[in-house]
Amino acid sequence: MADLLLELFSEEIPARMQVRAAEDLKKLVTDALVDAGLTYASAAGFSTPRRLCLTVEGLLAESPNLREERKGPRVDAPEKALEGFLRGVGLTKDQLEVRDDKKGQTYYAIIEKAGRPAADIIAEVVPNVVRNFPWPKSMRWGAGTLRWVRPLHSILCILSAEDGAEVVNFDVDGIEAANLTAGHRFHAPEWFSVNSFDQYRAELKKSYVMLDASERADHIWEDAKNMAFAQGLEVVEDRGLLAEVSGLVEWPVVLMGDIAEDFVDLPVEVLQTSMKEHQKFFSVRNPKSGRIEKFITVANRETKDDGATILAGNQKVLFARLSDAKFFWENDLRVSLDDMAAKLSNVTFHNKLGTQAERIERIAALTAEIAPIVGADKELAVKAARVAKGDLSSEMVYEFPELQGIMGKYYAEKADLDQSIANACEMHYSPLGPSDDVPSEAVSVSVALADKIDTLAGFWAIDEKPTGSKDPFALRRAALGVIRLILENDIRLDFMSDNYSKNFYIFDDEYKKIVDVVANAKNIEKTIEDTPSILDQDLGWDTIKKAGLLYSKVDESRGQLSEVSEMIDKIREQNVEKHQNLLSFFHDRLKVYLRDKGISHDIIDACLAMPNNDDFVLLVKRAEALQAFVKTDDGTNLLQGFKRANNILTAEEKKDGVSYELDPEVKFAEDDAEKALFAALDGAQGATASAVKAEDFAAAMAAMASLRQPIDAFFEAVQVNSENQLVRRNRLCLLNRIRSVMGQVADFGSIEG
Repeated sequence: MADLLLELFSEEIPARMQVRAAEDLKKLVTDALVDAGLTYASAAGFSTPRRLCLTVEGLLAESPNLREERKGPRVDAPEKALEGFLRGVGLTKDQLEVRDDKKGQTYYAIIEKAGRPAADIIAEVVPNVVRNFPWPKSMRWGAGTLRWVRPLHSILCILSAEDGAEVVNFDVDGIEAANLTAGHRFHAPEWFSVNSFDQYRAELKKSYVMLDASERADHIWEDAKNMAFAQGLEVVEDRGLLAEVSGLVEWPVVLMGDIAEDFVDLPVEVLQTSMKEHQKFFSVRNPKSGRIEKFITVANRETKDDGATILAGNQKVLFARLSDAKFFWENDLRVSLDDMAAKLSNVTFHNKLGTQAERIERIAALTAEIAPIVGADKELAVKAARVAKGDLSSEMVYEFPELQGIMGKYYAEKADLDQSIANACEMHYSPLGPSDDVPSEAVSVSVALADKIDTLAGFWAIDEKPTGSKDPFALRRAALGVIRLILENDIRLDFMSDNYSKNFYIFDDEYKKIVDVVANAKNIEKTIEDTPSILDQDLGWDTIKKAGLLYSKVDESRGQLSEVSEMIDKIREQNVEKHQNLLSFFHDRLKVYLRDKGISHDIIDACLAMPNNDDFVLLVKRAEALQAFVKTDDGTNLLQGFKRANNILTAEEKKDGVSYELDPEVKFAEDDAEKALFAALDGAQGATASAVKAEDFAAAMAAMASLRQPIDAFFEAVQVNSENQLVRRNRLCLLNRIRSVMGQVADFGSIEG
């Protein structure tokens, strides 16, 4: 057994690429080694700004000898078939064996491959991995052909065992593998030799390099927390920023600096965003006031003045950045949210869906429909819809797009708008992801729903639906947001209502023609009303001529109006089709959501087949109750009874070519078990219908559970296919009644059992 150590030493690798690169290096090398017959005990990848490292422990010293038998064509097969087989196995005809099998004599090839030393295999694998490494972006430098994320300086590659270490000899674009590496760029730039991973890691530590990114991150976070705690402050947690900063330094030195008093009254999100985006600083908060008062920065070296010079430079740059932010903030406060929203008439949302201002009007109209349903004040909700996106034209959001909504809330509060409007400005974008909070305030909910429904309906109207893995407008996220808003706020929306389908036709060219025809007819009508007074004043030829032309247009207008009804019918058909397609898209998202909640796909399908499946709250209540029911003994046995009845009925209907949907009559029942099933179905039908109407699905399931014993007894005692055709038909209709009674709750035929 041997251990492999590989290091690729280069100029600074972008922090965002390091973790993935270490994973790719590990996977590509180890997969290639295994394919070549070299198994191993464990492997790990590491990254720092200047190096990618891979260690593989317990690697076989050489690949095993291989012996493989391949069956070829028959001896009497065409010559071309034999030639193809020989090319595939790399042998000649005289090296093949002839064996007898069931179909006659057949050629067999015996392929033997001798094992190879690990070093030889590694010398082939590593150069291939380096030359084909999947960097998101790479560069070529100098006179070579190698592409790497940044100029590659050296390759360390050794195999170590109990008897010592050896360099694996190969080169990549003139860079020869060796056993050398260097430490920190400033503190320890000297090269040193390496003979094992443990020694490599320890020497790097002495040379001011922490190899493990997680160790660097833990060091930064602990030092930052301790510094803040010592002054009665706390660091604002940001795991994403921590991961990025740990990829910027090999030897993290944590420093804490001050924020000038000029800026501490800026909104905390502005300070945090500006420092994070521009400087990669952590925010330090005063827990008593909530203000951001200091910052944490991470240097890549120790200095004699304990970082004073570094902090001074950082604070100077930060002052300039925050001065810009303060300028944006003060400028924006001089403009009302209404005026900000008005500026959006010059901003295109989508070339087929109009401007942002036009979209805001659609959202406001839809909000007016939704507000009463969710219990929101209609006037406040519509006002919120009209100003919620106003901050998109603000200078602050232009500089920091991630602050959209947040800044809207601040501007609304500064304008003394109702707090519910301010909250809607911030929350109407939510939820943005599966772990994001869902708005619960009625005004915010109504605007958030209108925003997402408008987006979905608009893009469905112009046929820009997601395809495969492509979803450039985040429509899947919007649909999931609608589902979570509805379910977590228990909102009852009828999605097939015309209130939510206007966007399906307002972008239709035929609809635009209708609008033009109707507008033209109204103009003609108004002009005709004014014509007599015009003639009284001026009987000149021009006036009479204009009047004649006007009246000649009346018939034309009437003819066009007669075509409008046909156009409306056509648009309505297209509208229903698009609306139904969007509902199916919602159902697909809902399936994913419910599967994550532990509800099986067949239960979901059984509920989706029922009426009112656009009422998501009702649908989920039904699915949860059905899932719980089929897990009980009564549910399991009743489901089997249903399937038996359904299978018999389906088979007989197919054989007879008829549908047994007539009401069965108890007077034709011959067996006590048959009569008992009639009585049980009578009782269950009414009880189930009442429970479903009251949306008490637990009671509906309990009513159905009463059918378990009568159905079991019926099948034990009764032969459905009686020789008496009248009795047979009546019993088949009885089976259909089982299907219809249980079908009040769900489509049990969709449940797998």
